This record gives sequence, structure tokens and C-alpha cells, in this order.
Amino acid sequence: MITINITKAKTIAHDKRREARSAEFAPFDIKVTIPSEATAAEVARSAIRTKYATMQTAIDSASTVDAIKAAMP
Repeated sequence: MITINITKAKTIAHDKRREARSAEFAPFDIKVTIPSEATAAEVARSAIRTKYATMQTAIDSASTVDAIKAAMP
């Protein structure tokens, strides 16, 4: 029987979440520095932050591997 360490699984999930978040942020990192595009870029970045904050909470509160997988994008 395979035993899964939930703490390590959460750590791996958080690493993958951070990678996905960084990839989504990348297009907006430059746009936020352009004055004419800064407002729209910051709105998009805010939506991304909310999405991944919700995901982080779901991963932290997960007690099974299936719950962790369900929280991932």
C-alpha cells in the first residue's frame, strides 16, 4: 500500500501553484509599468491574486490528496 505524506503533497502543490501564478503574472509585469496600460494590468493582476489566494486556502485546508488535486488549476 502506498502512503502519501499530506504535508509534502501540500508543499508540492504550493510549488506548482506558485509556478502557475508566475506564468499568469508574466504578461502583466511589463504592462503595469506602462502608464497607459497600468490600470488595466493592475485589475488583471488583482483577479489573478484573488484566484490564487483562494487556491492557497483550499490547499492549506485539504486533508486528502483528492482535495489537493481538486484545488489545483
